[in-house]
Amino acid sequence: MGVKIQKKDNIGLIGQPFRVGVFPVPGFALMSYSCTVEPLRAANLLSRRRLYDVVHFGDAAHIQSSGAASVDGQYRVGDPVDLDLLLVVAGGDPFAFQDKSVFRWLRKRAREGVRIGGVSGGAVVLVNAGLMAGRRLAVHWEHAAPLAERFPDILIERKLFVMDRDRVTCGGGAAPLDLMHALIADHYGSVFARLVSDWFLHTDIRGASAPQRGGVAERLGAHSPHIHEAVAAMESHVGDPLSLNQLALITQISARHLNRLFDQAFGQSVMEFYRDIRLETARRLIRSTSMSLGEISEATGFANPGHFSNTYQMRFGLRPKSDRKTTEPAYN
Repeated sequence: MGVKIQKKDNIGLIGQPFRVGVFPVPGFALMSYSCTVEPLRAANLLSRRRLYDVVHFGDAAHIQSSGAASVDGQYRVGDPVDLDLLLVVAGGDPFAFQDKSVFRWLRKRAREGVRIGGVSGGAVVLVNAGLMAGRRLAVHWEHAAPLAERFPDILIERKLFVMDRDRVTCGGGAAPLDLMHALIADHYGSVFARLVSDWFLHTDIRGASAPQRGGVAERLGAHSPHIHEAVAAMESHVGDPLSLNQLALITQISARHLNRLFDQAFGQSVMEFYRDIRLETARRLIRSTSMSLGEISEATGFANPGHFSNTYQMRFGLRPKSDRKTTEPAYN
């Protein structure tokens, strides 16, 4: 027997399925994609009704993912298909996607009243299309720094997902499970949404404001709250590095005491640890974006590209340019 559900008045015509268009950018991450579309399929299955229609757009018959699988494009970009929500799913290097015809299509659908969204790096595509001005957004944490560097006026929030009026953005990975739970709950109530989430053993449902990464304590294995405060400040100031004295003021202990805590926990001084955070960020940008080395140097607080290159080589054993040549595609 199908699950009894109550359709709310905010999702369109009674008796008509809610139609979701998905535009997977070639190289999209399978996990982000499946966590987006599978809850909608499960909602249809559990209700024994066609609550959601999911249709795919692409400029190729088969859209290749980051792995071996591909998705069939049912419609071409620009085809006049009725939609309630259009989601762009992107991984790898979304900054490299610069298809002007897709940007025009997205803007046209937005003007027609279609709600537009981006999953993982999809928010980058929406920003490049000029669709996120004055709206808050979520993006995969790996893309947040280069996006902020290129578009300093964009309102990035370090959340799993953001629903801001006619825009929906999500950090990717497993986060679309939480986004779809919120969407289904809004359409058909929290009880039915919980049944869908349980179908995927997704019992620990997170709200929109949950963090994208584990806390500093869990990631570092250090227990000192002073270290946690210092590292959180470092991660928030990668492009504009703080001084040791500024970090000491933030943690409300002396610079000498802070250095002692870092040496005991990590065998490094505060500023050595800070430098490594900036270099690890630079390496992620080199391996996952098409940003120039000069842009990456500036985005990670190295004003002198030569100093950046030398420091990078000391840390990783090769220069940034060489590291980029050996890079495998990023997956998110």
